[in-house]
Amino acid sequence: MKNDIKKILQEVRRDLHQHPEVSGKEFKTSERIETFLQQYKPDDLITSIGTTGIVAIYRGKKSGKNTLFRCELDALPIEESNTFDHRSTINGVSHKCGHDGHMAILCGLAVYLAENKPENGDVYLLFQPSEEDGEGAKKILNDPLFEIIQPDYVFALHNLPGFPLGQIIVKENTFSCAVKSLIIKLNGKTAHAGEPQNGINPSNAIAKIITQFNTFIEPDITQENFCLITPIYINMGKKAYGVSAGAGEIHFTIRSNSNKNIGFIEKKLEQTIQNIARGEQLEFECEYIQEFRANENSPEAVHFIRKSARNNGFQLLEKETPFSWGEDFGLFTEHFTGAMFGLGAGEKIPSLHNPDYDFPDELTPFGVAVFREIIKNIHHA
Repeated sequence: MKNDIKKILQEVRRDLHQHPEVSGKEFKTSERIETFLQQYKPDDLITSIGTTGIVAIYRGKKSGKNTLFRCELDALPIEESNTFDHRSTINGVSHKCGHDGHMAILCGLAVYLAENKPENGDVYLLFQPSEEDGEGAKKILNDPLFEIIQPDYVFALHNLPGFPLGQIIVKENTFSCAVKSLIIKLNGKTAHAGEPQNGINPSNAIAKIITQFNTFIEPDITQENFCLITPIYINMGKKAYGVSAGAGEIHFTIRSNSNKNIGFIEKKLEQTIQNIARGEQLEFECEYIQEFRANENSPEAVHFIRKSARNNGFQLLEKETPFSWGEDFGLFTEHFTGAMFGLGAGEKIPSLHNPDYDFPDELTPFGVAVFREIIKNIHHA
């Protein structure tokens, strides 16, 4: 990549870093991306898809396979601790997952496509909202504007601190886990703390639910029945020491290594909650939020990533087990042939979601190069 393009993408990335927006609120971020893309003349530019999403379309000279590349627009509700010049200007919000860098990579792809239109088929660059809360992929796929887009392949990447800079991490089948958050509400009856027998306190049920859920955990991700159930939040009663609580709430995250397995786990958990609540004479409600489908990587799509990495001379790592985190690109790989891969961000940089994390600008050319080579293999064959 030429130095002038590197400088442009660095400026774009740092500007995005300075002006982060949380999931569903990425209006200014979307405007910045739209302004940039207009300079590089896509054949079509779809805006406001999924509320704040953007799709730049570069059409081929002939019909052929269509490929979608996706990045994320949103930041996190985390106060940045860095003091560099491009630190976040928004209190309590910052790009701590590297989505600013992912956007810069797709901007770099737009620069390339402006001068190198596909020979056959169309290329779609999707800037997706609301990845962090698991709502963005659903918003995009359910938007009538998406009917304009007919991808044969879908690709995405995620930067990964802890891996060598520029290393390409691939895995066929499950790349990242299915994740759901579960909210359980228990309703009983308040009473005087000196006469708890006159009420229905949810504390026993909460303790039993946690204990029983622990028996379902299989922490070894190499096992087919891998399952993590993590307590996140508990609330019960008030700080009123003369009152025996009559209601409680407990939240968990649930993780498994396939969409099929997490379905089995849900049924076991729901039956457990029902049995315990009824045994304690409690009414109960269950709600799932922030759902992330497992990224099920197609071997065919992974082949294109491998070939691209090798053609670029990049280090390639074949990962044996899935990542335990969730990523809503899994909804795309559930509907289309595609894959997500990892892009090593350096072995000694802060972890994702840490207050001092910052996407390394020297990583951007690696991401652009992998995507660019995939385009060459699919659209210039």
